[in-house]
Formats: sequence, C-alpha cells, structure tokens
Amino acid sequence: MFRKAAVPTVSNGSYLQGQADGKLSSLDSGQPAQEEKVVLKKKVTLLRGISIIIGTIIGAGIFISPKGILKNTGSVGMSLTVWTVCGILSLFGALCYAELGTCIKKSGGHYTYILEAFGPLPAFVRVWVELLIIRPAATAVISLAFGRYILEPFFMQCEIPELAIKLITAVGITLVMVLNSTSVSWSARIQIFLTFCKLVAILIIIVPGVIQLIKGETQHFKNAFAGNDASVMGLPLAFYSGMYAYSGWFYLNFVTEEVENPEKNIPLAICISMIIVTVGYVLTNVAYFTTISAGELLLSKAVAVTFAERLMGDFSLAVPVFVALSCFGSMNGGVFAVSRMFFVASREGHLPEILSMIHVRKHTPLPAVIVLHPLTMIMLFNGDLYSLLNFLSFARWLFIGLVVAGLIYLRYKRPDMPRPFKVPLFIPALFSFTCLFMVALSLYSDPVNTGIGFAITLTGIPAYYLFIVWDNKPKWFRKLLVAWKCCRTGRERWPFLPPGRGTLHHKHSAQRRLPIAWRRKGINKMKLLAAALRPIAPSRTAKLLGRLQLPGWCLLSSSAGPNLLLLALQPCFSSKISIHSSGAGCS
Repeated sequence: MFRKAAVPTVSNGSYLQGQADGKLSSLDSGQPAQEEKVVLKKKVTLLRGISIIIGTIIGAGIFISPKGILKNTGSVGMSLTVWTVCGILSLFGALCYAELGTCIKKSGGHYTYILEAFGPLPAFVRVWVELLIIRPAATAVISLAFGRYILEPFFMQCEIPELAIKLITAVGITLVMVLNSTSVSWSARIQIFLTFCKLVAILIIIVPGVIQLIKGETQHFKNAFAGNDASVMGLPLAFYSGMYAYSGWFYLNFVTEEVENPEKNIPLAICISMIIVTVGYVLTNVAYFTTISAGELLLSKAVAVTFAERLMGDFSLAVPVFVALSCFGSMNGGVFAVSRMFFVASREGHLPEILSMIHVRKHTPLPAVIVLHPLTMIMLFNGDLYSLLNFLSFARWLFIGLVVAGLIYLRYKRPDMPRPFKVPLFIPALFSFTCLFMVALSLYSDPVNTGIGFAITLTGIPAYYLFIVWDNKPKWFRKLLVAWKCCRTGRERWPFLPPGRGTLHHKHSAQRRLPIAWRRKGINKMKLLAAALRPIAPSRTAKLLGRLQLPGWCLLSSSAGPNLLLLALQPCFSSKISIHSSGAGCS
C-alpha cells in the first residue's frame, strides 16, 4: 500500500525526472521529445488565490451559529474583542505561511513545511490524520450544512427528513469531486463566483446593521462587558471557536506550484483576504447585536435568519440559499486545496503512489481528488462527525503551531535560503506560542476528548514504521500491498502519467492496448511488467516502451519487482536484456 519514503527531489516546486527539462528521450533521434510534459499548470491568479482563501474561510458558521465565542466569554464586548484578536492572530499566522510559501515553492502546505523543517515522521503523521479522519469529517460536516439549507426553502412548514439531507449532501459532495477532477480553471471560476455570493450575503447583513447604528439602536452595547464570567477554562474554547471560524487562510499554500508569480501573489492574496474576512466578521457580529440581544443570539438556531426576519421580512427566504452557496464554496475550496497535499505526500513516498498521478489531458491530480469521495461518504452515513472533529480539533492547531515554529527553526538552520517575503521574528514566535498554549489549555479544560484525539494522532507513528520504514516485511504482507497497488481496474486504458513525464507517442498513447505478440503469449496483465520496469534508467525505459508501445503509466510502477520477469519476456523484445547488481537493463 505504501512504499519507502523517498528523499525530497525538489525545492522549487517542480517535480521532474529524467532529463533536466522533464521530458524523455525519443527512440530514434536521441533528442528531447517535443510533446508537453505532464505537470499541474499554473492557473491560480491573484484573484483566484483570494477567492480560494475567502471562499474557504467563510462557511456556514458566521451565518448560522456564531455563538461559540459569546457562550464562552459571557459578554458582548468580550466576544467582539475575541473576534478581533482571533482575526489579528490569523493574519499573523497567514503572514508566516506567506513567507514559507515564497521560500519553499512546493505545494502541500502543512505537510511540506513540516517535512522540510522536522523530517518525514511528523510530516507523515500530519497527512495520515488529515487523510483518514480530519478532511473527510470536515468535508462531511460542511456538506451536511449545504444539504440542510439547500432544502430549507422546500420545507418551511415542517422538519427536513434526515435521509433527504444526506442524499442531497451526497450529490453535492459528488459534484464537487467531479468538478475538481475535470478542470482546474472551471473549479477556480466557480470558486470566484461563490466567493462573490458570500461577500454579497455578508453585505446584506452588515448594511442594515450599520443603518441600525445610525438610527441609534445601541441598547445591546451598553455595559458591553457586564456579566462577564469568562474563566481560564472558557477562554481557550472561545479562542478555539474564533480560530476555527477563521481557519482556511493556509489553503493557498497547498497549491503553491499552481500559483502564478508566487513571490508576489501569495503574500498579496493572503493579506487582502484576511483583512476582508476580519473586517467582515467583526462588522457582521456588530450588526447582529444591533437587532438581537446576547440571550436571543444564544437561543437562535440560525442567527442570520432571525436577523433577516426582523429587518427584511420575506427577503429572509434568500438567506438559506446564500448559506448553501457559502457551504458549497467551502467544500470546493477545501477539496481543491487538500487534494494537493495528498498529491505531494504521494510524490514523496508517504501515500500510495497512484495519488501522485496526473491526468494527461485534464492536468488534474484526479486520484488525489477522488480518494476523498469514499472516505467522506463513509463519514457522512456512518461516522460520528462532531465527536471526531472535537477529538482532532487540537491536532490541527498543534501542527500549525509546529509549522510556524519550523519557520523560526529554518531561519537558523538554513539562513541562506532565499526569502522574497520575510516577516519580523516576533510574529511567528507569538503565533506559535498562542497555538501551543491553546493546545495545552485544551488538554487541561477537556482532557477526555483531547486525549482521545491525541491517541488517534499517535496511531500515525506505528503506521509510519509499518508502511514506510520497515523493509523486511513478510512475504504475505508484500503480496497484499502489491495486490492493492495492482488492482484490476482496466489498467490497459489508464489515462495518467506521473508528474513531469512526457507522453511517449501522442496524447492518447496511454490508452494503447498490448501488441498482438504479447496477447498470443498470454501476457495480458500490465501489472506484471510495471513491477519489473522500475529499475531501468529513464532514458532506456523510454526506448523500451517506445518499441513496445506501452502506456506511459508504466513509468510510475511500484517497487523494483522481479527482474527475472524481464528474462522471461526476452522473446518479446528486440533488444537484449540483462540483469546487473544495480537492477535490470537493456542494450
């Protein structure tokens, strides 16, 4: 299922093998192939980067239930203070990620930066928990909100059936997966549109709130800090709620390799997005308190709906539609970004290598996107989503704090690293201390749930040594992993190439079937050859595949495999094959 961890092959975000330009030698001329190499294209502009960040941060929480902070602070004034402080802290963290994104030009976000600073074990633990639990559960939660509020206008007088919510949610998840698998450009365009819808929805709340303030509706702001019963136990939970509401500022760093001019666009996109979101969040909460008291806000099931009903009358019917669009945007942005983390982790050898394949025509990491679909569906229909998120909410901030601490470590470990964008040292120090302090207080205030989450996270350590480090696996275990890799899904028509590889013949070469001579000899399993071709040098592999007209995905085959298979296939080759101590070769 997994293979031994590889040494990181790039530091500038381009994963190329073979020749320096990422293309393979042709068979006859010996010149580089003329066809375009298969890589993820740089299609994320400044506007698209802003839409990814804003569209992922603003979900359903600010419209439905922004009461976690108020509940744990106990007063209007303190809740607005925490909203503002969390926005500033998130901006500090985003600036730290802007520096990391401009000096380490690789996609992957948290995973890549932990790998560069602290090595493969903590990086593997991070992607392990993200893939198996955090991302599927988080996607399922935001998707459930989408399903509920897209159906809200049709069930105004009765309760929405849970089965209907889950079915619509499943359709929404599938639509997001298909969209991200089909086209990066269309996914980005839809994200821009959905981000515009979110900002319009926030303005629909802010503008009437400002009008209320002008009219003198300030009764709920009198003695704003009165009744404050916040404690050491409650403040960490309030900051958790606030930081969770702002979470999403790091997603642009997951797609660094696809950002145009990252040295300029990543810092600009992060700063513009965080200023817009922070101002929007604070003003939205101020607008709520112009019409709704603190007690009414805590009792409301959908704060934006209650606010709209009091000030806008029938127009409040539009609020569920805007909430559903907001949730869909968060789903789309999250899947778009996190799939690149899995893509990079596979490229580094920490996940099954099929996840590092790129579609040769669509230029999307389709397997890395699709892998989320079954896991999310399992969470949706069978998992206790909110408990899982409570268990693992601390893990996200633990690793984010570790990433920012890694920035400080890299300042001393690699002082000569180019840093086009550099933040003052007190910013990463303050942010990493805040994250780690919140994690420590959560262990004190909620030891059971946090302890369970900590135990789940630690399962990544034995998994790392079992799948990545351990070489002398039993024969039955190796066969099981090979069977997993070589699943029988019509490999003869598999339209993928590894990143940086050139297509061998024409754009449909990956779909060619085996030659007649091979079929006559009963060699009808592409997986057998894939295991044997791995040890051959890239240039000779290109010549070999050119003679045999094999699909290019063979270049992405699994571990070394049985070299004797090449000798058994000798009659099928026009060149002589020999076995050397360093592996198989042809001449």
